[in-house]
Amino acid sequence: MINLENNNHSLNITNILSVIKKYGNPIWIYDSKIIANQIQKLKKFDVIRFAQKACSNIHILQFMKNFRIKLDAVSLGEIERALTSNFQSNNDEIIFTADIFDKETLLKIVNYKITVNAGSLDMLKQLGKISPGHKIWIRINPKFGHGHNKKTNTGGENSKHGIWNPMLAIPIIKKYKLQLVGLHMHIGSGVDYQHLQKVCNAMVKQAKLFNQDIKAISAGGGLSIPYKITDIPVDTEHYFKLWNSARNKIQKHFKHPIQLEIEPGRFLVAESGILVAEVYAIKYVQKKRFTLINVGFNDLLRPVLYGSYHHISVISKKLKKIQTNNHIKTIIAGPLCESGDIFTQNEHGELIERELPEIHIGDYIVFHDTGAYGASMSSNYNTRPLIPEILFINNTPKVIRRRQTIEDILKLEIDISE
Repeated sequence: MINLENNNHSLNITNILSVIKKYGNPIWIYDSKIIANQIQKLKKFDVIRFAQKACSNIHILQFMKNFRIKLDAVSLGEIERALTSNFQSNNDEIIFTADIFDKETLLKIVNYKITVNAGSLDMLKQLGKISPGHKIWIRINPKFGHGHNKKTNTGGENSKHGIWNPMLAIPIIKKYKLQLVGLHMHIGSGVDYQHLQKVCNAMVKQAKLFNQDIKAISAGGGLSIPYKITDIPVDTEHYFKLWNSARNKIQKHFKHPIQLEIEPGRFLVAESGILVAEVYAIKYVQKKRFTLINVGFNDLLRPVLYGSYHHISVISKKLKKIQTNNHIKTIIAGPLCESGDIFTQNEHGELIERELPEIHIGDYIVFHDTGAYGASMSSNYNTRPLIPEILFINNTPKVIRRRQTIEDILKLEIDISE
């Protein structure tokens, strides 16, 4: 995680306090330089396709476009975000990945000639009927999965994602003359190299068994980042070598070049972002110490949804520096009317007391590595407005989402015409 006392990046204490003074808190802060550095680590892949669900702010998408990043969209809203960010629809800069179509999304895809990564046979039939010859990928369920949490496992018999028997897709493809671009396989988040090798082997096996000419394969996403100090960063060189070896075997089978895509989400953006909150109360329940802050799981959902760990730093408002002394066990909790609004819990929902420097009312709590699945998973639960996002570009802060107001929320319900 980022050292907030290091001025070699924009997520330093000087900038954080400056942003808070100007824009208030709570607040999301990102450093574009960190995103650029993460992109460079994957430059050996032919195509880097960002899974924008991880962080879909259009200003971050526009920044990524400067590095020839392409996008994966999983909803009509994400298609619109991609188009608004000036990604082109008819040259594979945007691919739509899903297991179903709704009518409005299907019409948009057909009208804009957006390539589809199909996760079900029904999608192929629905697309083929109204858009014969449409460009497609096939997402294959490799019949096994892997993930840091069972909710992030995207393969195997308990996963809704992908086509279980891709051979059944062949007659549909031929019937509607669909243009098969490639094969996609993704088993879940987190990196285990034994599982990764298994996925690579499965891709080679499926490509040969499917035996329909393709131009590309996708390694999917799931690349992890070190959330804990003890976590080992993913070896992107090794990751590429495993997939490149699989690509070479598929090239040999088809006797022509095969493009290798990768579809990172958290890997590109997680470490670039922090969430800053303020301490409003400290209370004791029996022997447990609760530190209550002004963000809830409506802002940062991962700890409640997955039991995910985020490193926490404490900034003394009085001393204007990072607190490092007098560690005390405490539970970090939010303001929501929910017992589960706890940021220090495990995947079973059990409260975890975190050893943190002594915290006082008015101090700032910094959640590290929240650039992925932070702001993008926020909600208005408890009628709480979305908080602003700030992006540092060349060490200059830019507001990329203003603070939402309660009036903004209520307007959707007040301005209803019959």
